[in-house]
Amino acid sequence: MRRRVGPDKGAAAGPPTDRARRIIRLNYGFQLLFNLLWWMPVFYAYQKAAGLSDGQIFGIQSIYYVAFCLFEIPTGLIADRIGARNCLRAGAVVMTAANLAPVVSASYTGFLVHFLAIAMGRSLTSGAASAYLYDGLRAEKCDEHYLKAEGTARALGLAAKVVCWPLVGSLMTVAHAAPYVLSAASAAGSLACAVALPRLAGEGDGAVRADGGRRGGAFLRDAGSALRCVAASPWLALVMVQGVAVFTLSRICQVNLFQPILLDHGIGEASHGGVLAAMTVAEAVASARPQWLSRRLPPVAWVSILSLALAGTLAAMTLGGPWAVIALLCLFAAATGFAYPIQRKLVNDAVPADAPRATLLSVESIVDRAVCALAAVAVGAYLSAGRLDALLWHSALATVLLLGVFQLLLRSGVVERDRAGAGTPAADAETRDPAARVAPGPDADDHDAGDAARLTGGRRGRTRG
Repeated sequence: MRRRVGPDKGAAAGPPTDRARRIIRLNYGFQLLFNLLWWMPVFYAYQKAAGLSDGQIFGIQSIYYVAFCLFEIPTGLIADRIGARNCLRAGAVVMTAANLAPVVSASYTGFLVHFLAIAMGRSLTSGAASAYLYDGLRAEKCDEHYLKAEGTARALGLAAKVVCWPLVGSLMTVAHAAPYVLSAASAAGSLACAVALPRLAGEGDGAVRADGGRRGGAFLRDAGSALRCVAASPWLALVMVQGVAVFTLSRICQVNLFQPILLDHGIGEASHGGVLAAMTVAEAVASARPQWLSRRLPPVAWVSILSLALAGTLAAMTLGGPWAVIALLCLFAAATGFAYPIQRKLVNDAVPADAPRATLLSVESIVDRAVCALAAVAVGAYLSAGRLDALLWHSALATVLLLGVFQLLLRSGVVERDRAGAGTPAADAETRDPAARVAPGPDADDHDAGDAARLTGGRRGRTRG
């Protein structure tokens, strides 16, 4: 079976097996329900109505990102030890409880507990979900479908938000706590999907393994192995750092700054759900169609270009009126939709053979959330001082500087691109020249990660979860 490397991977793929199709569909259901947070369009106003100040609201956000970083360390190791599927189940349970916390106590303490529990739930699934899907499809020899499955799962989740978020305002008039109760019900539905996921070959399901099982030394060995992988693969580290711009800008804008930006331009709270729905449509369409991007540029270049597009739209929001801002927010969302699946594939492809994938994906999340924690503190300070426009300009400039350093490192040759990862010179040539593609042999799953002659054949055992 011939394979492509690039944003359009999967265009020439054969049909998935029945088991692979089941994995894909259950992943769709899990991602849709787990991430369906009904309270997202109104949480800022909801907390303001509960008596919290801007400093308290964004202080909680900063604590959330720090907690996410801390939780990512053990949860990535746990996923590689007990199995990604069990981590998905645990994350769904925690997320269900987290969404009920504000219902029990709509206070600073209640919201703090709420976000701390969300950090725990999301950290349990952040690396495990991608690792399970990647390894599940690879085990079925259907890894050509990974990029499309990752993007479509995100698109479906976003489409569900388009339908649900405009209803939040009306539902709150019936029951004020409805957004949080419905979020808890959705998380419970994601648990049902996680329970139905098939077991993967070699998955521990909590069993003690020959190399140490659940002993503390085994966890430390996995942590050390992950750190050594990053240290030994500058390309992997560089790809992770490049993703910081995409994640931080999208998270801060679409979660923390979305409502303040609209309020600053005179767009009332009653319209926030509709605007967020329009943004979600744009992001969903882009997430489902990363193959629309030209193959003339490698994936790593597209992530940089899309990051610059995010920065540019943020800066432009300081210049336009209400309708211009809404249009720019939709463009921002579309760029985010294109960037996420491509960046996720870049990192997955850069993971060395036999490395603990879920742990390494958790390392990426730690870097992303650490930067977000600092950004959330800055957001609170800027907004308290009434300097929203300055915040948007400074965020754009910081992104340009980060990407400038990235490109200098890339072009100077200080960091060589891994031969095993997508976006390598060989892979980029393969993307541009179909004649360069090589069909994998019977032992394609066993080849060495550095063997460029079988670059597209897939790799063995890169996730243990």
